[in-house]
Amino acid sequence: MKTKPTIHKRAAAGLEKQRRLSPAPKPTAAPLPRPAVVPQRAGAERIASRRALPPARSPLGPPGGACGAGGGGWPEMAAAGLALQRYLLLLAQEHLEFRLPEITSLLSLCGGQFSSQQEVCVNSPFWILNIPSEEMARGLMRRTVCAKSIFELWGHGRSAGELYASLKNYPTDKMLPYLQPDSTYKIHIHTFNKTLTQAQKIKKIDALEFLPFSGKVNLKNPEHIFWILEDYGMDPNNVPEEPFDLYFGRWIADGQRELIESYSIKKRHFIGNTSMDACLSFVMANHGRVKPNDIVYDPFVGTGGLLISSAHFGAYVCGTDIDYNTIHGLGKASRKNQKWRGPDENIRANLRQYGLEKYYLDALVSDSSRPIWRKGTLFDAIITDPPYGIREATRRTGSQKESVKSSERSTENHIIISSSYHLSDIFFDLLKFAAEYLVMGGRLVYWLPIYRPEYTEEIVPRHPCLKLISNCEQMLSSHTSRRLITMEKVKEFKHQPRLHEQQHNQESRGSFHAHCGLFAGSTLCFH
Repeated sequence: MKTKPTIHKRAAAGLEKQRRLSPAPKPTAAPLPRPAVVPQRAGAERIASRRALPPARSPLGPPGGACGAGGGGWPEMAAAGLALQRYLLLLAQEHLEFRLPEITSLLSLCGGQFSSQQEVCVNSPFWILNIPSEEMARGLMRRTVCAKSIFELWGHGRSAGELYASLKNYPTDKMLPYLQPDSTYKIHIHTFNKTLTQAQKIKKIDALEFLPFSGKVNLKNPEHIFWILEDYGMDPNNVPEEPFDLYFGRWIADGQRELIESYSIKKRHFIGNTSMDACLSFVMANHGRVKPNDIVYDPFVGTGGLLISSAHFGAYVCGTDIDYNTIHGLGKASRKNQKWRGPDENIRANLRQYGLEKYYLDALVSDSSRPIWRKGTLFDAIITDPPYGIREATRRTGSQKESVKSSERSTENHIIISSSYHLSDIFFDLLKFAAEYLVMGGRLVYWLPIYRPEYTEEIVPRHPCLKLISNCEQMLSSHTSRRLITMEKVKEFKHQPRLHEQQHNQESRGSFHAHCGLFAGSTLCFH
């Protein structure tokens, strides 16, 4: 690629002024800030002292807004005269339904909002977002696992001519800080659904000679990276000659896609039959708006996979499970060619593996249908994957009268007497628990198994204290799926609901109970 010998005439006057300014910082993503760590104490003490924890810097931008100390947020930024800059978000073509709720949740985490003005096609890998600041854009990428990269959008068109006209209309004063003579840069070309030859790429780069580049090309370690992105549609069997959309922008930051590999359950010490995929674990934490110093709880903790993603984002984590062997890392192993679990296979060892043990409060043997916690709001988020009765049984504690034969004896001579726990009861008990123990604005994120031929949104369990935020489907077969449900607490819990609320709950429970009966007839495996 050749560089321009002189600066474009229309940029010359502004460039002389910019030379006197300090050069722009390199667009590297800042590391995720870690919260202040409280001394190691018993789990109950830490939960009791949760409000005394020092405030942590928001992982999505500067202090203030919903995560900072000063309230504020998007309306205040707009009122202060902050113009919204257009950014291009490049997304991974995986878990398509989960992407919009994740991006929306992360923007709201720092006081932003996802407005109706955003240019989003849900299935497309290219979204144009209006964001108040580059810092917020960087913060978004410090959390998302659904997006690959974000760019400051300089030009957009449906043809090469439209793109060039858009670039010529982009304010020169916004370009010049990144086009200094003493700076280095490179131009990268990304195409979706089509592969270009090297000659075609060079031709497209050379066509941008009208831009006032005056620095030196450095392909290995440039200060500034510019991208040409082209969208050739979604149909791999009908690829057009020319792209449907073209974009040009300055690279800002990459997302956290590398977490999917580094936290892969294939490399994890302690796993079970239903351990959650690493990508979906981080998606759930983002849907739950988990942030540093939060208390996050999983009432069906299993091997603790969902605790790990929350702890990675600086939250203190705890959980309960009715299975004594799983909590204590005893019994048969889930891995192939391994008969028994080893001495280092437990939840604490999992967090220690990733350097997150300091965020681990505890895991207790407990029945989720009979809460053990003191009354009051204890948790900032409840993130869980309840058993569906397929690979893991749905159980609750019982009595000798209920089932004498159901006694089970573990390797530690620990006796559990359990009785059946209907699938619909699990979810209604979970919602009631969340309504009672979540802080106001806290979120419940959980998986709901669905029999697709009979599914309607009305059968999703509801509670008057919880607002449905998102409902995303993961297909499992032609007639079964599971849905990731995100709910937010918007109303204080009352132990005695009004009569009409009781009637509504009974009707909702009845319809969902019938739906669970249909689902139970399916013999498909969910994980």
